Amino acid sequence: MAVKTANLYARIEPDVKEQAEGILTALGIPVSNAINMFYKQIILQRGLPFDVKLPVARPVTMGTLTKEELDAELEKGYADMLEGRTEAAAKVFADIRKDYGL
Repeated sequence: MAVKTANLYARIEPDVKEQAEGILTALGIPVSNAINMFYKQIILQRGLPFDVKLPVARPVTMGTLTKEELDAELEKGYADMLEGRTEAAAKVFADIRKDYGL
């Protein structure tokens, strides 16, 4: 016997929809299956299956910094470099490519 289904209509930002569907296509998961999995996780978790909260720290946006704030951020980066708390850009980009299959 076939499983009964129900229709779901939702309004989603076009760019969010496009990006999510691209990822799901790459994973081989139809959108309807992903939504079904999401709903099942809501039931199992008795809420959203992920934390919904504001980030602890805001990312630094260069355009909003004063000269003094920019200087302080540059000093932090320079101190990290001197202390060896950095990685070569080539390694970082290689890791990103590897993580995202690029």
